[in-house]
Amino acid sequence: MAAGVGFRRGAPCGEILAAVRQACEAAGVAVAALGALATADFKSDESGVHDAAGTLGVPLVACPREDLDRVSDRILTRSHAVAAAVGVSSVAEAAALVAAGRNARLLGPRVAAGTATCALASGDGP
Repeated sequence: MAAGVGFRRGAPCGEILAAVRQACEAAGVAVAALGALATADFKSDESGVHDAAGTLGVPLVACPREDLDRVSDRILTRSHAVAAAVGVSSVAEAAALVAAGRNARLLGPRVAAGTATCALASGDGP
């Protein structure tokens, strides 16, 4: 299972982790079940998301914009503001789908905590 996260520049690790925990709680899954934390490659240099992946003990997957676009027909939540700012209509949901791999499906819509959002997806891996 993969957790996809979107966040504002400079988002602290704590807010990203709060979004992940809320998404897991909403889906009824344990945080320990996560196999990866994913985000857009243009956000993957942020220290908050690196620290969050380290805290969770999972790899950070940096998803190229082309891969996010490829799964855009399967996202549940579209943000015009995000699309205008970064060129994709969902970072969290799309990143979760990309990282979950083949036959990926979202476990629900993204959830928000402060300046971060998180969505969960399960699939057959890359």
